[in-house]
Amino acid sequence: MPVFKGDVFVPDDWRNLAQAEELPHTGKIVLTLAQWRARSGDARSDIPLGLLVEPGQDIGTIAQDLARFALAAVAFPNFTDGRGYSLGRQLRGHFGFAGELRATGEVLFDQLQLLARCGFDSFDIKDPVTIRLLEAGRRPSLGIFYQPGLGPEIPEETRPWARRAAF
Repeated sequence: MPVFKGDVFVPDDWRNLAQAEELPHTGKIVLTLAQWRARSGDARSDIPLGLLVEPGQDIGTIAQDLARFALAAVAFPNFTDGRGYSLGRQLRGHFGFAGELRATGEVLFDQLQLLARCGFDSFDIKDPVTIRLLEAGRRPSLGIFYQPGLGPEIPEETRPWARRAAF
């Protein structure tokens, strides 16, 4: 299934590693946190690895390993579960994760702007309405914000409504 990235749908060349499957010699593989903990010692550095993070998991326990991953996929099991926003913000802001940050699961059109503000740059969208809106050219406004966040910003002097530094 394609992934929405860079304002277009692109083929997804990542795949999840099955529970009992050995690490393959080629391809882009996504591991769960439990799989990484079990295999981190024997994980080869010659293939790109991704990490699937579920809500409620403590990513601080593997903070020193985050540079090894080219992708961090944060699961959104349902659209009302906001813990993924915090995980994305922690990965980008606190732990300095520089790879692709993907929201996966129940991702809806109305969430895309806030997800981008939290540092997400790709979206594995399963909702047919959201896919239809994006394919029709509808885009959430991702360029003008009241408060600062992660990612590119319009220069402060061009937005008079923006927060100003205290004197």
